[in-house]
Amino acid sequence: MATTACFIIVSRNDIPIYEAEVGSATKREDAAQMHQFILHAALDIVQDLAWTTSAMYLKAIDRFMLLHDSRNDDGIKSFFQEVHELYIKILLNPLYLPGSRITSSHFDTKVRALARKYL
Repeated sequence: MATTACFIIVSRNDIPIYEAEVGSATKREDAAQMHQFILHAALDIVQDLAWTTSAMYLKAIDRFMLLHDSRNDDGIKSFFQEVHELYIKILLNPLYLPGSRITSSHFDTKVRALARKYL
């Protein structure tokens, strides 16, 4: 089954630090812009919820967001867990400045491989 997904990591300052279009479905010309629009609209909703409830700790953390069309909850959970481990490794790198764009080709390759494996 062909899937389409867009994954984004947003810093605590609401700056996208990593974006990837992943999936095996054929891509339309405007798909990337549409995915970004939907993810940023969803980010606005998450941000509004973060400020209206005290139970959410979203005010001071980076956010991982995935736009997908699959129903594989276990795969999505595994994808997020493994990408989070990769992200922690990036943060532990003394040459990486937190909040700056992730330009590592190794990170990008691993994220895309995880997306093929789990999504």
